[in-house]
Amino acid sequence: MIDEEIAQFTALYEWLTTFIITYSFQIIGAIIVLMLGVLVARKVSNWVLTLCTRHKLDITLSRFIANTSRLIIIVMVAIIALGKLGISVTPFVAAIGALSLGAGLAIQGLLSNYGAGLNIILTRPYVVGDTIDLLNVTGVVKEINLAFTILTNEDGEEITIPNKHVIGEIIHNSQNDRVVELLVGVAYHTDIDKALSILETTITNVEGNSQARCAQIGIDSFGDSSVNLGIRFWAPTEVFIEQKYKTNRAIFAALKDNNIQIPFPQREIRLLNDAD
Repeated sequence: MIDEEIAQFTALYEWLTTFIITYSFQIIGAIIVLMLGVLVARKVSNWVLTLCTRHKLDITLSRFIANTSRLIIIVMVAIIALGKLGISVTPFVAAIGALSLGAGLAIQGLLSNYGAGLNIILTRPYVVGDTIDLLNVTGVVKEINLAFTILTNEDGEEITIPNKHVIGEIIHNSQNDRVVELLVGVAYHTDIDKALSILETTITNVEGNSQARCAQIGIDSFGDSSVNLGIRFWAPTEVFIEQKYKTNRAIFAALKDNNIQIPFPQREIRLLNDAD
């Protein structure tokens, strides 16, 4: 029994010795090629990222290009390293193709998200920091990943939207700000030009409202007991509700200080005497 184990160990030792002597240079060469390839891939990836940043490309697109270039170099180096060992990569390529087909059918939804994410990164319908309105959801773009887009709103909520739901939908992109729409009624005897001037000055002086675009103020409609003045101005998305409330309060105070009446609905009732 011991003799058989010694014989097996001797045979294994001789096989390992022969293998190392025969393929040692190939193994060392493959390891060196692989290490150099990984180093070169990292250097190229960093160089590509720096180049994209210098040309002010979107950070998500820059990272995607850099990571893709590194992956391509590593795959090429791995093929060269396998060749150094005398291993044919053709069966591996065929096996990878078959596995990719099966995996593609199994994770079709995930792949559609990745494909849509790539489309978003390349076409750039929005970038990080933009305010978008999509699928009845409004928020500031916080992150753009290959699989999903993350929005954040004034309440501090993070809204995750799978990218496959983005492509093909109507996207409203207002960049950094969001429009605030108000309606205030004044009495028919009011000096409209004066009222419009007061509203314009008030909205401009409210701290926090965006000054990038001028406010739009005018007569919106004619009500039963008031002239309805429409107001549109822009506010940072992160404080949209706060600015709306603050501006409403400032408008109410300004109209009151200038003795401009905000009428309430009134009905006139007449009682007719019976002829009898």
